[in-house]
Amino acid sequence: MPNGGTKCHHDVVQIVRSCLDNNVVCIAFGGGTSVSGAANCPIHETRSILCLDSSLMNRILWIDADNLLACCEAGIIGQDLERELKKNNFTSGHEPDSYEFSSFGGWVATKASGMKKNIYGNIEDLVIKIRMVTGRKEKLEMTLEQNSQSPRISCGPDFKHLIIGSEGTLGIITEIIFKIRPIPAVTKYGSIIFPDFEKGVDALREVAKERCQPASIRLMDNEQFKFGQTLQPVMNWKSSILNSIKHSYISYIKQFKWEDLCVATLLFEAKTESDINTQELKITKISKCFGGIPAGESNGKRGYVLTFVIAYIRDLGLKYQILAESFETSVPWNRASALCQNVKTKVKNKCHEYGINHFLISCRLTQTYDSGCCIYFYMGFNCKMIENPIYIYEVIEESAREEILASGGSISHHHGIGKMRAKFYPNTVGKTGLQLYKAMKNYLDPSNVFAVGNIDSRSVSKL
Repeated sequence: MPNGGTKCHHDVVQIVRSCLDNNVVCIAFGGGTSVSGAANCPIHETRSILCLDSSLMNRILWIDADNLLACCEAGIIGQDLERELKKNNFTSGHEPDSYEFSSFGGWVATKASGMKKNIYGNIEDLVIKIRMVTGRKEKLEMTLEQNSQSPRISCGPDFKHLIIGSEGTLGIITEIIFKIRPIPAVTKYGSIIFPDFEKGVDALREVAKERCQPASIRLMDNEQFKFGQTLQPVMNWKSSILNSIKHSYISYIKQFKWEDLCVATLLFEAKTESDINTQELKITKISKCFGGIPAGESNGKRGYVLTFVIAYIRDLGLKYQILAESFETSVPWNRASALCQNVKTKVKNKCHEYGINHFLISCRLTQTYDSGCCIYFYMGFNCKMIENPIYIYEVIEESAREEILASGGSISHHHGIGKMRAKFYPNTVGKTGLQLYKAMKNYLDPSNVFAVGNIDSRSVSKL
């Protein structure tokens, strides 16, 4: 491309037209944070494959302060988006664990969820309008976009919801109009210790039932709690004494067992401190009914930041032959605790089956809804003496995914399907749903050049 790369919607149109003319597969690439194999080249593809890097499409095109809207290009990275919005005293509020590296286009393509969705919503709640380059060769049909950016419009099915979660299989997302909010005046962290994970789940369920969730409320299991403790900075003598007192209070007075307890981290955002105090008191009152003890702001902030730190620890671990990655699901409340236990047991058994003796399988409850929650697993093992460890990891994760589905969980909450979970897609949407997807794919990508193998490899290969 001229000027060194793909820089705008028009450039994408030119590239896609060239792919269609030359029968070349086109795989969109945003921030590269996907853990579903979406950007992998399909194994059985015989055509040439082009990876379309959107990193130069990174501008905020405009901000509409009156209507609280903004428009940006799909390649902008989350932290860059927030930095530029902050200059104008705004935020998108969308903060996935990967926001330091992931792109806005990737958020839309994978139907992402952010840590502060309780206030700002998930990505489908934020997006007003999407511009996407399709595989239609006709000039007037090549770009798909609505002609209105009204807050809500009743004119039949909303096709932007067909694009959200399509994982690049229907076209290349180039521009997004989305909601923005003024930066909150007051922010506060908090934390609550529970005697065990089940009690914590019950407490968060009640918080969701009462609809008093703060911007973020997350529950770490005992394994993640202990992992977080190892990352604490070196304490001075005053902090060490204070920490010892806290330890004694929890162990001897409250009689919590350190091998069972877990911690919920809280993030409050509001216009006034009074608003936060009211919300915090209500959550504390609910938590006490389930044995919860307030554990302070510093622990809450440390736990919140821990989710970002894990991404760096994963890469550092590779240098020491530790292979680790995450997978997630959404599940009804009454099956959440059992699902967590079942999946942990399955992973432990599979690790032993492959002779893996040093491993970690942990989870945290990251999002709450009226009818259920998101459970986020983190798995890692020492692969020093393991032959073909990436293959082994994928086998274990697939086994865990089968257990998730058997325990009442979903195929994914926010990571998407990609190629790793494509085998589960047909049963998830049913025969009619599968045919509907194929019909959309056939119309918007009749030459089958976009993201071949993502979502449902079997249906795509037969197009």
